[in-house]
Amino acid sequence: MQYKRILLKLSGEALMGSKQFGIDAAMVMQYAEEIKQIADSGVQVAIVIGGGNIFRGIQAGANGIDRVQGDYMGMLATMINSMALQSGLEKIGVWTRLVSAIEMKEIAEPYIKRRAVRHLEKGRVVIFGAGTGNPYFTTDTAAALRATEIEADVILKGTRVDGIYDSDPEKNKDAKKFDTLTFSEALTRKLNVMDLTAFTLCQENHLPIIVFDMNNKGNLRRVVDGEKIGTLVTD
Repeated sequence: MQYKRILLKLSGEALMGSKQFGIDAAMVMQYAEEIKQIADSGVQVAIVIGGGNIFRGIQAGANGIDRVQGDYMGMLATMINSMALQSGLEKIGVWTRLVSAIEMKEIAEPYIKRRAVRHLEKGRVVIFGAGTGNPYFTTDTAAALRATEIEADVILKGTRVDGIYDSDPEKNKDAKKFDTLTFSEALTRKLNVMDLTAFTLCQENHLPIIVFDMNNKGNLRRVVDGEKIGTLVTD
């Protein structure tokens, strides 16, 4: 394997599958099978998943909800998705631990770095829920923060497109895909890799990011094997 310890960042919208809202059980199981493949091969896997399929804090103002309150609602949405993924993984025999940045002792452990790392060392898949536990921070930032804390080798950002383009490939058929980028190039070109806080945190800690198509079966294993899939952002 190319990497010993990874942090996999998934979007909440990805769990919708073909639905318009909520969680598609078939998509959860597809992701669980992909994750099981690499966990069984000895890779230590941590996961951060968004909550956009249920609620996004940034939508709060448009709905007349206080932004801080909306962000906490979004954190709860990430916990629902995390619990769904945990259930899917355990159904196929993968040991997991769900860790929350907000205390929810009946369903998740509180986040303690050393405990989370110990779970990884024992071969358990660790799912980080509730973002950073603070409003105004996205799950991208949570992924960058947790990856830095647990000393992950790389952030693998699973999306529905096969890398980073100079424009939206779903709207522009002539969009150009990048195989590799430096952090500086991505910033100069104003490419939407992650939000700026998360991206800067990765840059300062020399933490590479790979953006790839998670919905293409087998891609996660190929990325971890070191195949040149998606777009690599690095120093």
